[in-house]
Amino acid sequence: MFETADPGRLTSSLNEARNDTGRIAFCGPVVLSAVTGYSISKVEEVIRAGRALPEGAQPVIKGTHSEEVGAALAKFGYRMVPVATFMHMERKARPTLWTWMQRPRNAWAHYILAIHKGKEGHWILVKGVKMCDTFTDGRWTFVCDGPHRGCRIMEIYEVKRDLEV
Repeated sequence: MFETADPGRLTSSLNEARNDTGRIAFCGPVVLSAVTGYSISKVEEVIRAGRALPEGAQPVIKGTHSEEVGAALAKFGYRMVPVATFMHMERKARPTLWTWMQRPRNAWAHYILAIHKGKEGHWILVKGVKMCDTFTDGRWTFVCDGPHRGCRIMEIYEVKRDLEV
């Protein structure tokens, strides 16, 4: 069982994702590492524990869904609260990241966004006017300089510290 000896916390500073795996990490673990401050190997360990894998299997975590991301955040003492979903809309009618950035929101909150990247879904993390994901190598960059300004949003989640842990 995974135990957090020193749980991470949401702070005004921005944690960069810590890739200690020696290989490319995928979007789910990168976003979770940036939120929690834990290394990608620790995040992948938590996600693997939630999957029905054969004993001793250590596959690369590739392709996560919202339930897995939410469950992993819960293990680290966070909640992923749904803010908006655009899945009921046609893809071209969904807001882009850039149009969403123009709307009022909590500048101090971490938001995990599920966006369309090509034909697949992709997780990005936004706080204030900065974003973090695999395309930025886990580092924070301004959204206006980032690679996803025109990408369509599928779902938006706000990350909050779970005070009941």
